[in-house]
Amino acid sequence: MSLRQTSSRPNRFRPTRSRFCRLAVLSLLAGLVPLGAPRAADPVKIGLVTALSGQSAKSGEAISRGIGLAIDEINAKGGVLGRPLELVARDDEANPSKGVLAARELIQRAGVIALIGGLDTPVSMAIVPIANQMKVPFVGPWAAGTGITRNGAADNYAFRVSAVDALVDEALVAYAVKTYGAKKPGMILVNNAWGESNQQGLTAALKAANLPAAGIEKYEANDVDMVPQLTRLRDAGADALFLVGNVGPSAQVVKSLDRMGWNVPVISHWGPAGGRFDELAGPSAAKVHFVQTFTFAGNDSPKAKAVLEALKAKYPAIRSMADVTPAVGIANAYDATHLIALAITAAGSTEGPKVRDGFYKVATYPGLIKTYEKPFAPGQHDALGPKDYVFTRFQNGEIVAVTQ
Repeated sequence: MSLRQTSSRPNRFRPTRSRFCRLAVLSLLAGLVPLGAPRAADPVKIGLVTALSGQSAKSGEAISRGIGLAIDEINAKGGVLGRPLELVARDDEANPSKGVLAARELIQRAGVIALIGGLDTPVSMAIVPIANQMKVPFVGPWAAGTGITRNGAADNYAFRVSAVDALVDEALVAYAVKTYGAKKPGMILVNNAWGESNQQGLTAALKAANLPAAGIEKYEANDVDMVPQLTRLRDAGADALFLVGNVGPSAQVVKSLDRMGWNVPVISHWGPAGGRFDELAGPSAAKVHFVQTFTFAGNDSPKAKAVLEALKAKYPAIRSMADVTPAVGIANAYDATHLIALAITAAGSTEGPKVRDGFYKVATYPGLIKTYEKPFAPGQHDALGPKDYVFTRFQNGEIVAVTQ
């Protein structure tokens, strides 16, 4: 008997003529579309790293809403390079280590082509070296630490649509002198990189104004009693206070002043805008004047009205002006997202170095905060300046411009 056996059943793996033709067509198509190449409909992903929980969650929400609204507008007009934009968000919990992990994960695993960085200067300062190393543009819509964009890197990928400490500090000093006639102001600053940035900026601004400082006091972010530090400033003759801190500790400063019975003018960076400051600080919250780059309250510009209506339509939870506080988070993030889209379009690519250079090619953009004219250039990575700052305060849950 022969060792070779045959079967009367047809071999279902034997290629028929029709199957051979189908395989040939598929092979041809595979050759035309390289493996890994993005399809036309694949989204262009932008990453967001910000505080989405904790005391600053309201600000993180504002940033997310501003980005979301801008992405809707951009995608309604065809997206970028014929592809839709998509946001991938991560909560850094105001922790630099978690911010770095989130940034790496978004770049290496999620495949984002740009990062928007959120609230805290220490977190942003930790992310900047990652962005520069991995050549991915990092755009800040909130954190104001001077060193974020002025980081000394020869190949700088950090941009910002927000305030800058060095410039804010000049504005704080000028405001204290003009509004309160301050002659010997003191500083009460959070003990971290943001406080250090403002200590340097305020010291330089006071020197330029030929004013002495009554003193410089620091506090930890979790302190609940600042009476000792404030007592030293009072005893040193401080006639105004410069405050730098986020929502919680800023509220504790105000409550400590109330316990002391010291009614001294407080001129603040924009930390109080980041959440429930008016609730936490009590009635004296209204006495604190702080910097913003934008407010919807009293803003009659057609762009502001249109964006506010679009926000109400997209986010039904927005029912009053208090629900868009802090407006600065919405406005900065909204404009930043549009500028990122324009940079990608100008680059004609999603490659990091080309997108970075695309920011320098953006000519004019009629934004929410202002009309931007060539907002970025090599050596100039901040789109906003002192002319874009406005002093505000809390009034009935809303942030309103201070009238003088």
